[in-house]
Amino acid sequence: MLVLLVGLNLRPILAAIGPLLDEIQAATGLGSAGAGALTTLPIAAMGFCALGGARLQAKLGERRGVALGLTLVALASALRWGSPGGIGLILTAALGGVGIALVQALIPAYIHRCHPQRTSALMGLYTTGIMGGAALAAASAAPLAERFGWSNGLALWAIPALLTLWIWWSLARPPVATGRTASRPLPLKSPHAWRLLLFFGIGTAAYTLVLAWLPPYYTGLGWSAADSGLLLGGISLAEVGAGLLLSALIGRIRQRRPLVLGVLAVVLAGLLCLALAPLMLAIPTAILLGVGIGALFPLSLILAMDHARDSADAGSLLGFVQGGGYLIASLAPLGAGLLRDRLASLADAWLLMAVGIVLLMGLALQLTTASREQLQQAR
Repeated sequence: MLVLLVGLNLRPILAAIGPLLDEIQAATGLGSAGAGALTTLPIAAMGFCALGGARLQAKLGERRGVALGLTLVALASALRWGSPGGIGLILTAALGGVGIALVQALIPAYIHRCHPQRTSALMGLYTTGIMGGAALAAASAAPLAERFGWSNGLALWAIPALLTLWIWWSLARPPVATGRTASRPLPLKSPHAWRLLLFFGIGTAAYTLVLAWLPPYYTGLGWSAADSGLLLGGISLAEVGAGLLLSALIGRIRQRRPLVLGVLAVVLAGLLCLALAPLMLAIPTAILLGVGIGALFPLSLILAMDHARDSADAGSLLGFVQGGGYLIASLAPLGAGLLRDRLASLADAWLLMAVGIVLLMGLALQLTTASREQLQQAR
């Protein structure tokens, strides 16, 4: 349950923005591109830091590194107290992204070291915590803003981060061996590792795009901020349910291909509903996107973990996959913001994302036929 608790703190700093974006833009003067940067910058920071995950693991260790990451998340949230302005919001978003990146780069290695027989299930549980935190933040953003003001409502997420920091430091297992753990180089020469990176990046782009722009999309269609936040919260709750189900079943599923293709088909259907009939099919859209993205996000990490031999290998491979993948995913919210500025609509952004999912279906056929030995031989 410790990794679930850590995961809960990794998305509120992002998910609470979407339902309040119109109010934030009115108060700070940020345009759509600047608003997109509130999601793009932390996601990009996650990518850059994750690429150094193996070195971070060797220098900091998982216990200290995760603790430092949670500290930065708490600090970034706290600094939003008292209306920090547009630049302040962007800077705290980047700081929070660095903290999240530290955690995400090191948690897979911690899970692999402490629970090597339950890696897939615990990775699913951890990512379920991530999506659960997004659900709580999205659903509570408008009520907290109404009571405390939008910036103070965002700052309150420092409290659970600090509480989790204390629990983590008290309960996390330190490494058995003393001294530094030898780091492993990034698998830059492995075509299969690059495919894993691309799969994670495009799949996560769907998640970040929905997280950043679904609430403003619906407020632009006439919904209230509270209702659009609840819709995003509903999607996140469906993500949690899908993640929990995947965590429970993944250990029994040996053939990944039918599962991966089925999940991608669900995401594709949700994106098409969102682009073509968002008001008429709002509830089916939320269910499809929640179930699809909720399964795709952990599944993309589990596919990578399937090829890790030990905790050092997990740190290197997952750092590479998440690092490059998050850099790809960070472009989606910014690109959607630019489209919104030019076209005054986000429908085209959902359709472009649907094309990306179709490409992932072809990529999935290659990923699910490759073996761990193929990856290791290319390194």
